[in-house]
Amino acid sequence: MSRKTPARKLMPGPARDKVAADLKTQYEKGVSIRSLAESAGRSYGGVHRLRRDAGVAFRSRGGAGREPSGS
Repeated sequence: MSRKTPARKLMPGPARDKVAADLKTQYEKGVSIRSLAESAGRSYGGVHRLRRDAGVAFRSRGGAGREPSGS
């Protein structure tokens, strides 16, 4: 069974701005794009686009940084 939801258009105007601001706040607190997409019921690409439009500074790929090894 597919977990995909039907395609949804991103809402226009103030509603879109509020969702984008909420996603920006959560992302800046460390929540992943995939987690944001799932909790918002949006696609990865839709969340990425909303964050970009909100002026988010993107993290580098690969998740959290690793601790230096003690070798």
